[in-house]
Amino acid sequence: MPEKETLERARKDKREGKSPSTQAGEFVREEMEHIREGKHGARSTKQAIAIGLSKARRAGVELPPSQSSSDETKEQARRDMRKAKSGKKTTSSKRSRATRKALKREGHGAASKRALSRQARSAAKRRSAASRSRSARKAAATRKK
Repeated sequence: MPEKETLERARKDKREGKSPSTQAGEFVREEMEHIREGKHGARSTKQAIAIGLSKARRAGVELPPSQSSSDETKEQARRDMRKAKSGKKTTSSKRSRATRKALKREGHGAASKRALSRQARSAAKRRSAASRSRSARKAAATRKK
């Protein structure tokens, strides 16, 4: 379950007309904080981001999967978005405990500055210059004056 503060930040982003990915960024940020403070770990930065996006979808952020995602990822995203609409918020204690235990075994390097930087750089490399420019323009338009 996401923290109240994270939900508030995401709602604020939505009110300000920011994109679903910006709203979801709050959940990813929370996940990185959890890893840094030792609540649990993650196998990779990608996994930490995926957990954050899943939490965002379950919290009601209208975030569709990217077109380049695998079929499994797309199906999971649909499942998460359905779960948000169904209203059932809690996970069974057994499943919750198992997930936490598995993540506890993982390392904490996934949320380091270096790992995040590497992930961001490799993600940016996969995008075209036009795509990067377009999103920079969009960000500039929604930035506070």
